[in-house]
Amino acid sequence: MMELKVFNIKGKETGRKVKLNTAVFGIKPNDHAIYLDVKSHLANRRQGTHKSKERSEIKGSTRKIKKQKGTGTARAGSIKNPIFRGGGRVFGPSPRDYSQKINKKVKRLARKSALSIKAKQKSIVVLEDFKLDKPQTKDFINILESLGLAEKKSLLVLAELNKNVYLSSRNLKNSKVIINSELNTYGISNANNLIISEAAIAGIESLLNR
Repeated sequence: MMELKVFNIKGKETGRKVKLNTAVFGIKPNDHAIYLDVKSHLANRRQGTHKSKERSEIKGSTRKIKKQKGTGTARAGSIKNPIFRGGGRVFGPSPRDYSQKINKKVKRLARKSALSIKAKQKSIVVLEDFKLDKPQTKDFINILESLGLAEKKSLLVLAELNKNVYLSSRNLKNSKVIINSELNTYGISNANNLIISEAAIAGIESLLNR
């Protein structure tokens, strides 16, 4: 078992410690599983709505614009020819689905590997459960500053949705708030530090230790 100190929103130690399950936070990282999961995540985010008009979709006359022979130039049968300005595009992009699927076990292994890397790097901070009375970005920044993470890219993982905390962090470029069920390999790897609420630890271990 690994143990981490629990901090409050003032950045002070509470005197409590949380034990992390080594089956989730202490495994030997599988780099290939991380690669597959991150690639799948980024591919699934692509809209795939790109489109350009090909020759058959261009509006214009199909009249032969010049005679076949005797001009000294190449043959041309339509103003919609791709070599002319305003013509169709050759092999242009068309809507497609970029999504990629990976096995649940591989995805689970990837998340455990990413968490284990963060634990080994000592980049996980356990924060006692807290609530904000109202959405206030300044209050959220104060929490990050008290933990020494104001200038770093951070990911805060909560046990359950807290609207005020989420709204308070929404305007910050380097900070993101999610609940434990939304935790993914890309988010873990992309953050410099993970801030996990005390109650979210059990939820993460329950989801991944199967």
